[in-house]
Amino acid sequence: MEEFHKIKRLPPYVFEQVNRLKAKARAAGADIIDLGMGNPDLPTPKHIVDKLTEVVQDPRTHRYSASKGIQGLRKAQAAYYGRRFGVKLDPDTQVIATLGSKEGFANMAQAISAPGDVILSPNPSYPIHTFGFLMAGASIRNVPAEPGPAFFDALERAVIHSVPKPIAIILCYPANPTAYCADLEFYRDVVAFARKHNIFILSDLAYSEVYFGETPPPSVLQVPGAMDVTVEFTSLSKTFSMPGWRMGFAVGNERLVSALARVKSYLDYGAFTPIQVAATAALNGPEDCIVETRDVYRKRRDVVVDSFSRAGWDVPAPEASMFCWAPIPEKFRSLGSLEYSKLLLERADVAVAPGIGFGEHGDDYVRIGLVENEQRLRQAARNIRRFLETADQKLHNVIPLETSG
Repeated sequence: MEEFHKIKRLPPYVFEQVNRLKAKARAAGADIIDLGMGNPDLPTPKHIVDKLTEVVQDPRTHRYSASKGIQGLRKAQAAYYGRRFGVKLDPDTQVIATLGSKEGFANMAQAISAPGDVILSPNPSYPIHTFGFLMAGASIRNVPAEPGPAFFDALERAVIHSVPKPIAIILCYPANPTAYCADLEFYRDVVAFARKHNIFILSDLAYSEVYFGETPPPSVLQVPGAMDVTVEFTSLSKTFSMPGWRMGFAVGNERLVSALARVKSYLDYGAFTPIQVAATAALNGPEDCIVETRDVYRKRRDVVVDSFSRAGWDVPAPEASMFCWAPIPEKFRSLGSLEYSKLLLERADVAVAPGIGFGEHGDDYVRIGLVENEQRLRQAARNIRRFLETADQKLHNVIPLETSG
């Protein structure tokens, strides 16, 4: 039976292969340490849960909600941008609530792109950045994920050689999966380029509060003139450990926000009102929970970097995000990230995300999520140490291994 047109445009979902192996191993009794999915394991702060349970008791909140978000929530998000970035937003025209940043990106793609439009997206990158536009009928032209001269060289080439001219640039810093970070100087150059060529900027800032240095990651909207061309997506999933609540935002350019609101008005009635009220309490409430969450991820990062290194696998320390972007050990690099991820599952009981799932330029890496406690992370390192130490003896007849000469 022939596949549906939009489904044919999507590449195979790489992560599903790892998920199937993971489920099979668990069914057989294996204790899998799952570092594959970016699924925060920390509890949602108590004051947010308390607000939800309070409001849900009121039957009036069980009716349809507002697709663009209740006014108090949009005001709270605008106030957060004012405190955190010094960016002034009109909550009525420049803020819209989304069902997580992922839904916001996907529906923005539907709102602004026509079949054949060209979108500039980092490679490797979070899958919705490309898949959302592929489903909308657009075409993807890749640019480097790392902010630097090569990124701008790729932008210049894209404008010269793409037909039609690109309509949007996707940014994601701190980056998923690579953990790259960008500064305001980089954003100034991107905004100048976008304004010069009349191209939109779609910025994913989901990890704005998960950083480990002294300087918080900036918003591209801090750049003068960015509001003319930019919409930025944020999420409460990581900041407040609320992944299953599905609460995010798109803020910025009025025309883009209005287009997203128009599409969403046909598709949903917004998040459950008690969730929106609790999200308002999160944004307006104390920030000590954000600091505590950041500290937990910092400690986990340090455990992974130290213990994995001692196990024989050098993992670079990320400056931000809840992920380590780890080069595959040289001995296994020729296998590619999917086969290496399968090996870790089968031989070390550790699940990671294969880099190929984020784009072909990620195939020499895997993404390690900081989503288990420190004890479990150390156990993962011990499992990996045993796997690496015995690989030559146990795998030489199974897979070709690179040998140092």
